[in-house]
Amino acid sequence: MAKGEIVERVVSYIVKSIVDEPEEVVVDVIEQGPNEVVAEVRTAKGDLGRVIGRRGRVAKAIRAAAAAAGEEEGIVAGVEFVD
Repeated sequence: MAKGEIVERVVSYIVKSIVDEPEEVVVDVIEQGPNEVVAEVRTAKGDLGRVIGRRGRVAKAIRAAAAAAGEEEGIVAGVEFVD
């Protein structure tokens, strides 16, 4: 299994469940170090606000889920939302 695969699946599933255009969602996992990955999330223009949520609450929840998935793999995981 590739490093960050569980993180990618979890983040992708959550984001696709929230947005209006799930086919436009792209999640790229980038290795930042030996035990660290960052999932970059891209959505359709109109969906980014839905993913971030009011005061960033949804984004914070997505980051928490990614961190938990990373712990399952034994790595540190973060999430960035790319415009």
